[in-house]
Amino acid sequence: MAQQDSDVLKKLLAIFRVEADEHLTAISARLLELEKIPAAARRLPLIEVIFRETHSLKGAARSVNMAEIETLCQSLESVLAGLKRRVIALSPELFDLFHRTVNSLEGCLAAVESGPTADERSKMASLIHELDRVPKGVNIRKQKAEPELDTPSQVPAPHPSTADPPSPVSSPLLSETVRIHTAKLDSILLQAEELLAAKLAASQRIGELNEITATLAGRRKEWAKIQPLLRAIQQPFEKNGEKNGRQNGSAHKTQQVRRFFELLERDSEAVQSIERRLAAVAAAAIQDQRSLAGMVDTLLEDTKKTLMLPFSSLLDLFPKLVRDLSHDQGKEAELVMLGREIEIDRRILEEMKDPLIHLVRNCMDHGIETPAVRVQRKKPPRGTVTIVIAPKDGNKVEISIEDDGAGIDVATVKSSAGKLGIVSHGEAEQLSEQEALALVFQSGVSTNPLITDLSGRGLGLAIVREKVEKLGGVVSVETRHGEGTTFRMTLPLTLTTFRGILVRVGDALFVIPAANVERVASVGQEEIRTVENKEAVQLDGRAVALARLGDVLGIPGKKTADGAKGRAPVLVIGSAGKRMALLADEILGEQEVLVKPLGRQLSRIRNIAGATVLGSGRVVPILNVHDVLKSAAKNAAVPARAAAVVKEAAGKKKSILVAEDSITARTLVKNILEAAGYHVKTAVDGVEAFTALKTETFDVVVSDVDMPRMSGFELTAKIRADKKCSGLPVVLVTALESREDRERGIDVGANAYIVKSSFDQSNLLEVIRRLL
Repeated sequence: MAQQDSDVLKKLLAIFRVEADEHLTAISARLLELEKIPAAARRLPLIEVIFRETHSLKGAARSVNMAEIETLCQSLESVLAGLKRRVIALSPELFDLFHRTVNSLEGCLAAVESGPTADERSKMASLIHELDRVPKGVNIRKQKAEPELDTPSQVPAPHPSTADPPSPVSSPLLSETVRIHTAKLDSILLQAEELLAAKLAASQRIGELNEITATLAGRRKEWAKIQPLLRAIQQPFEKNGEKNGRQNGSAHKTQQVRRFFELLERDSEAVQSIERRLAAVAAAAIQDQRSLAGMVDTLLEDTKKTLMLPFSSLLDLFPKLVRDLSHDQGKEAELVMLGREIEIDRRILEEMKDPLIHLVRNCMDHGIETPAVRVQRKKPPRGTVTIVIAPKDGNKVEISIEDDGAGIDVATVKSSAGKLGIVSHGEAEQLSEQEALALVFQSGVSTNPLITDLSGRGLGLAIVREKVEKLGGVVSVETRHGEGTTFRMTLPLTLTTFRGILVRVGDALFVIPAANVERVASVGQEEIRTVENKEAVQLDGRAVALARLGDVLGIPGKKTADGAKGRAPVLVIGSAGKRMALLADEILGEQEVLVKPLGRQLSRIRNIAGATVLGSGRVVPILNVHDVLKSAAKNAAVPARAAAVVKEAAGKKKSILVAEDSITARTLVKNILEAAGYHVKTAVDGVEAFTALKTETFDVVVSDVDMPRMSGFELTAKIRADKKCSGLPVVLVTALESREDRERGIDVGANAYIVKSSFDQSNLLEVIRRLL
């Protein structure tokens, strides 16, 4: 019996926690609204709502023997009753007391099973003492109380706000809602999702039926072509057979031949009959598949909606968070929230709670300045943090969190990343502002030199990016010096299904989320260049780093039909501000994908985010684009191989022209190439090199960029414009390593671009070997 009572109490406590949380959320939201309303008449309805919520919470606590919560609610209720009777005046100090009471109730609720600690009991006793003194007219913490409630002129002025209008005081009718445990809804959604596999399988069967129908149609056409020939053979044979039969008695053989031709005719008719029946079955299957697809899509969509919640269910805690942070840091800030009514998958909302808290804390700690500093910078003393939720592209949502504070110091970000070794100091100086800003999402990077309980460790934004990308989203940041910072997160509305690109690498199939694919194209081998010992292709006028998906995943590729023509498909993928072109063996198409987790044993596999089941029943891995980009960056370097003496089949050495104004560099490159078996001629600048090209034949040109009379860029451009040597491979070896210089080298037609800071002889020899 004792065990049974204990089980009942556990169930009651679980129900109580849900109910109590709703009451506390309502109380906290109404208190924040109450602070912004100056008119006494408009305050009274809110006070009434807070009073009722407190009374209901007290009753619920009594039913599960939560005496601490019951007593604290009783004291709070007494103060609210005094406000209703207008014998107690509202004041900033009283609002602080109310919020501290709510915080204490939340802490007690979090420890509902274990019970409050001795320290928490002491704090609750102190709060009860403070609340009990209010109706007796004792000033709170020796602060002057606000005059009578119905004297609006004495009430603190509200802070201007463009936030969403307050929620209606009254709640929806209970008959319009029903409480169901989320585990049950998750089970229903899971079963509805399984129907998607049946929908895909139906499409697969239709494709197979169409293939069979096409095969039969092809056979019928072939039969139609040979029928006249068969008739031409049959008629003379029958005539000759009858004549010969009368002469030598071979009528039996004639009969057998006749039966053979009849069999062929019946076979043709049977094939036509099967083709007609198969076409009818295929047409019916298509109709059934359309009906099934419609029902599955509708059921899945409706089931998803049952698990979708408005952002308001999460954002309701943020006004209090901003208020508490402002109070703790001595700042003034107002929170504006737009788009709170937009709904999203409950699971995404739960996962986004911590990232959103991190970003709001970041805005308050790094962004919003103190009132004195803001006034000095000719800003309003009160800062603004804005959260905007907006739909994007139909099945996505964009969350932007913006502050009007100081902005991010890009130089400090570069310095912090340099100290951590994420980038070298030289690389940091070459980064654009947007590239440098992306470093704030790296673990350990912080612009705050002081480590506090809010910031300074450089972990918050790294956690934000990790969470967002785990959900299949992207995050970015923009800043305006002295004006503020904006973080943008683009997320899917649901977690279960998405559009994916099916690709083949060797015999393996993979799915790449379409949301991360910027474009699909095909490139020829001659379009693949080498830039800083890494392969790249030029798309839309820009050089994009290239990686072979098979190399990234460790899978040997196979030649495709397109590959025989010298062209291969590439997908340009992007995530967290990075982009890369992936070379695949074949792109099979785009389709709806149902995500299947890999299970606890395979919870984290590099490059793999999950799996899906195709209509054929084949299980296909889903690629983690963020991981693939990191793996591709590591594998992008052209592998160095041992240099060998390069000779033509006839034994003649390849000839290379080296243009370099520095005698030291010119001698070094000449010795490296000659040691590898090449014939080398040198030139002191671009003019001398181009003159040599007019009189001699070379297989490759290796040129410096910064030379007198004619630069390497100009030399390359003249080579490309000359009909005689326009196809000659050109390798630029230079100290100019900015992105603009690399892109200019590609633009003028260079086949490879090697930076001297990363130069070694294996790089140069490997590049030349690939070009010959």
